[in-house]
Amino acid sequence: MSSPEISSLSWGQMKVQGSAITYKDCKVWPGGSRAWDWRETGTEHSPGVQPADVKEVAEKGVQALVIGRGMSEALKVPPSTVEYLKKQGIDVRVLQTEQAVKEYNALVAQGIRVGGVFHSTC
Repeated sequence: MSSPEISSLSWGQMKVQGSAITYKDCKVWPGGSRAWDWRETGTEHSPGVQPADVKEVAEKGVQALVIGRGMSEALKVPPSTVEYLKKQGIDVRVLQTEQAVKEYNALVAQGIRVGGVFHSTC
């Protein structure tokens, strides 16, 4: 099963191939996607993306995981989250969201089992 391409991105809106839903923030993995609700893990801009936020995607057998920090990179990514993923042998890429989507889609095009968590506003 391949990772779905992110078909569009604009402020506060993301579309993922194979989903009729327009997401604000989303998680994607080989074969699926869903809304990323920060309230599930108590995530805030700072300290930012927690291991609990990426655990679901990491458990889908991804080789790489791309984290989109927002259009203005307001969302932090602490070292503990990067270390959590690296310990599982997952290649981690942390980027501004527009760059993160380009990187994610490039990895999809290469046939890599890639996942992502993306913040589409600040």
